[in-house]
Amino acid sequence: MRSYVVGGAVRDELLGLPVQDHDHVVVGATPEQMVAAGFRPVGKDFPVFLHPGTQEEYALARTERKTAPGYRGFAFHAAPDVTLEQDLVRRDLTINAMARDEDGAIVDPYGGRQDLEQRLFRHVSGAFAEDPVRILRVARFAARLPEFRVAETTNALMRRMVEEGEADALVPERVWQELARGLMEQRPSRMLEVLRDCGALAHILPELDALWGAHLLLVIDYAAECGYPLEIRFAALVHGLGQGASAPGQQPAGHGLDPIRALCQRLKAPNECRDLALMTAREHGNIGRAQALPADAIVTLFERCDAFRKPERFAQMLQAAECDAHGRGGAQHALRSRPYPQGLHLLRALAAARAVNAGEIAQRHVENKDKIPEAIHAARVRAVGEALGDVR
Repeated sequence: MRSYVVGGAVRDELLGLPVQDHDHVVVGATPEQMVAAGFRPVGKDFPVFLHPGTQEEYALARTERKTAPGYRGFAFHAAPDVTLEQDLVRRDLTINAMARDEDGAIVDPYGGRQDLEQRLFRHVSGAFAEDPVRILRVARFAARLPEFRVAETTNALMRRMVEEGEADALVPERVWQELARGLMEQRPSRMLEVLRDCGALAHILPELDALWGAHLLLVIDYAAECGYPLEIRFAALVHGLGQGASAPGQQPAGHGLDPIRALCQRLKAPNECRDLALMTAREHGNIGRAQALPADAIVTLFERCDAFRKPERFAQMLQAAECDAHGRGGAQHALRSRPYPQGLHLLRALAAARAVNAGEIAQRHVENKDKIPEAIHAARVRAVGEALGDVR
């Protein structure tokens, strides 16, 4: 029985990157031997065990056979006679098909170390084509390691997979999982570029494929540079799908947001991502002209966005709108050196409006409760006007 550290831990160690998790492959063992050694079985589809001390995952070396379309259509075989090389050949990329033995020596049967040096994503074998999730994984790796390029042969293979319908077998939950992870990487635009180069973007995210352009890429990369959380990055990514949804200072029509609603429903995006994306798409035009809006329109904006109850979400929307502004044209580098004045303007106005004592106003109108919302609104308009020097 021998165990090896495999995959991402070896890759990242060789790249000099922080190693997050250690995955292990065990060669020459049976499930019974693993349990006898104190390991706890946790695998559903194939034998995976947790180390009794470190709680790291140890999987028995295995082979796999394609049995049905999609990423779930596999039959696995794990046995003591399965070799390390047989286990590694089923992996996606050569840079993920290396192992480190118990003595620290690197086992690299498929040229992963050379591909690391050449900054190349290259598939290990034709088995790559059997799992469409690998298209998403390559794209996500491109966002994490943006200096790497996809080998021509690998891109051709991914394109053939798309043409043969493998990408259409991806389930929404897995698409969202990989998309969300890619958005949180160093340069998310590389993920989108790789998906588009092989034709997968038009199948997986046709709305973004139709919106393709430099602005889309600059916006999402700016969100990443700022270190914004997933909700803001997703809102920045899809805000353009709601173009034309709002008019200056007015309640926007909802139909302009239908593409975003449909996308979020299809991907089963979390509610907080969906809600911020819809609000950003609806309001980013108003935010862009915030300094020209009268106090009444600004307070109405706050009310429409539920900013008095959820000021943190409103602030997130301003950050997503900031990404839109800083991703425009060729001046993005100059823009990044300045604050976003519209955001500062609205935050100052929101602070003034929130300082109004709504409870005290309600008490003064206890005999005529229908007047309370109007009175609170008017008081907030006055407060915003005074704070912004817009007393009309």
